[in-house]
Amino acid sequence: MDFFLQEDQRIFQATFRKFAEREIAPLVEEAEETETFPLQIFPQMGKLGYLCPRYSEKYGGAGIDKVSEVLMREEISRVSQGIASTWSAHSHLGTFPVYHWGSEEQKQKYLVPAIRGEKIFAFGLTEPNAGSDVKAIETTARQEGNFYVLNGRKIFITNGNICDFLTLVAYTDRGRGYKGISLFLVEKGTPRFIVSRKLKKEGVRSSETAELLFEDCRIPKENRIGEEGSFYRVMETLNEGRIGVAGNCVGMAHGAYEAALRYAQERVQFGRPIAHFQAIAFKLADMAMEIDASRLLTLRAAWLMDQGKNPVKEASMAKLFASEVAVRVSREAMQIHGGYGQMREFPVGRFHRDALVYVVGEGTSEIQRQIIAKQMKI
Repeated sequence: MDFFLQEDQRIFQATFRKFAEREIAPLVEEAEETETFPLQIFPQMGKLGYLCPRYSEKYGGAGIDKVSEVLMREEISRVSQGIASTWSAHSHLGTFPVYHWGSEEQKQKYLVPAIRGEKIFAFGLTEPNAGSDVKAIETTARQEGNFYVLNGRKIFITNGNICDFLTLVAYTDRGRGYKGISLFLVEKGTPRFIVSRKLKKEGVRSSETAELLFEDCRIPKENRIGEEGSFYRVMETLNEGRIGVAGNCVGMAHGAYEAALRYAQERVQFGRPIAHFQAIAFKLADMAMEIDASRLLTLRAAWLMDQGKNPVKEASMAKLFASEVAVRVSREAMQIHGGYGQMREFPVGRFHRDALVYVVGEGTSEIQRQIIAKQMKI
């Protein structure tokens, strides 16, 4: 692996960093306080190619590689993981199955406006009784003539209450076990597709999350993505997503570290900046080291994917390590801030709340360890 970024990757990272600091950062405080996503940012990002950037230019995407996407994720999460979470559910989870396995008609109808930022996607997988155990989902899609009839409930769905399109995971044939899981597109406004409630969260507050109900909800047969039996496509979507989420976690850790370093250099106690005390300096050194290690793990997994590999183990390692580093670093950042770490005028509390989401979300730490052990043939 080449440890030096390509010139186009460095330029892309620097350009997007400026955009995040100039256009996204000013929106964060209000978005967090009101627990609402600033919808106006999506059309703006769409015009610049910052939505669904991995997809082909044929559909309006930027066609960037996975390494560049990871760099982009780090920059957006360094500013706001709440906004990054909504971006991720739209730019990867919801749209990934459509881009890779959808028909050309589906791509034109659903994917193209999503890339432009005109429509918002969500991904409907998690249920009250099915989180880490994907095979345990209970939502069904029963075929009746030229329609599928959906019944079930989804929980913790990012963008669920603001989405125009939902990529839904449901059983078409329980008798086939997990091989009977399929993917569907459901449009906002479809009768009996119900947003039952918006959920209030401790972390990623500016990313809207909802519970969804389907009660004999009829959708056209043409809304199925690919053929019936798409379990492995669901898992491929999640696996590539883990690498991206690892990049988000590096960004959260980086943001918390920068805030802590800045504060430690400015805060004076006992006649000198607290950064000059060994207890604080060692904390900062450990934080910097762990962030660098998590970044390298994440870039390795992204690089392997760019080489056409299927880095299941490496993706889980990156997600596991980076998410736990984000928790540790943001916790130490709060400690360095002392009492001010509890004040909302400082960002470190937000970074910590958001980091805690990702040792559970997108696959718990326990599940990541299970995947790694399985890949090691244990």
